[in-house]
Amino acid sequence: MSRLFAALLSSLFVVTLANAAAAADAGNGEKLAKRWCAACHVVAADQRQGTTQAAPFSAIAKQPGIDAARIALYLLLPHPKMPDMSLSRAEAADLAAFIAAQGR
Repeated sequence: MSRLFAALLSSLFVVTLANAAAAADAGNGEKLAKRWCAACHVVAADQRQGTTQAAPFSAIAKQPGIDAARIALYLLLPHPKMPDMSLSRAEAADLAAFIAAQGR
């Protein structure tokens, strides 16, 4: 029963993020990317380099099955390779919209 509840809760969270991502501000996401991410990731075409250990945003955005909602969820979940940016849901959606746009 707890697995079913966890699955339902996860689905609800993803749907909520998908709605937020649809209303996201990619321009604000670009500002966030340049402040938080550019030291490691190549965040825009005019940036020369990041580190060799972090994929460029364009490569992240072109991965199969990746969309703004999945990126936003990833940004909100703790993971060891990235600093804790303490992003709000709106900021995560904005940053995810910017990242997703880099794949086009």
